[in-house]
Amino acid sequence: MLSFGNSLRGLGLVQEILVLCVMFVSIFSLFYFDFDWKVKIGIIAFTIMLLILASIASQLLSIQKEIAKTQR
Repeated sequence: MLSFGNSLRGLGLVQEILVLCVMFVSIFSLFYFDFDWKVKIGIIAFTIMLLILASIASQLLSIQKEIAKTQR
């Protein structure tokens, strides 16, 4: 059974660093630059979308590895 909450545990070191960089840049841009509130909502939505896509990709990779192990 897959759990969305446990998906970030399967990330590799490079993926974790990239996710942290995206989070840091988005938070920095929200507080440091004077954007319109619509742009800020867009930045938040884009960041959340990237985090969700990264977790889904890591889940799919772990499923593929598991399937490859069982087919041998």
